[in-house]
Amino acid sequence: MKKLILLCLLLGTVITGNAQTRQTDTFKTRSGKEVTFTCIKHASILIDYDGKTFYFDPVTGLKPETDYTSMPRANYIFITHEHADHFDRMALTQLVSSNTVVFSNPNVGRLYGNARVMKNGEKVVFGDSITLEAVPAYNTTPGREQMHPKGRDNGYILTLDGLRIYVAGDTEDIPEMADIKNIDIAFLPCNQPYTMTTDQLGRAAKTIRPKVLFPYHYNNTPVSRIKVQLSGSGIDVRIRNYQ
Repeated sequence: MKKLILLCLLLGTVITGNAQTRQTDTFKTRSGKEVTFTCIKHASILIDYDGKTFYFDPVTGLKPETDYTSMPRANYIFITHEHADHFDRMALTQLVSSNTVVFSNPNVGRLYGNARVMKNGEKVVFGDSITLEAVPAYNTTPGREQMHPKGRDNGYILTLDGLRIYVAGDTEDIPEMADIKNIDIAFLPCNQPYTMTTDQLGRAAKTIRPKVLFPYHYNNTPVSRIKVQLSGSGIDVRIRNYQ
């Protein structure tokens, strides 16, 4: 794989319909196209690339409330699983147009009824140089396996013009992460008992070795510890408002 040029611009801001200032990070793909990530909250991410908008797990609920009606309509939406902090019909109503494609795990596909269902291990190519892979996301700690059982939920690897983005979904540091390679930007969750502890996230990051890491879905977890844990690893850890 050719070395990608990752150019981070200075931290920017964008004003949404509910008048909140949001953090953004911009990178460049191997052919020089810009990819901008906007932090919405928790597990909700907006990506702008080549005139298209991509949303991961958009939700209106959780504090602060999010009104998507003044945000760009979605070209693509990716839903990891059916929990209310990831699958929200109101958010979909506000974002979906006649041209929107929603990708989801099988359970959301059954509940929503209008999604392109993907199971763990499936891969699709669409648009111009866009690839989406569904990868496992599940709990392994004894007594917590049914929160996110193996085989039910998705993480996703989205590749935009060679830029590989891993959004892990609700998962612990599972063995399958050893097969996730050449990741430029990773979003890893950090809030036990539902996802990972900071130690688990540190191990996961050292396994995946992304160039840039965004801890997300972290609620009250002291994610600043992750910067210390990964000091000297060569991984650029960026803390944004993903409570």
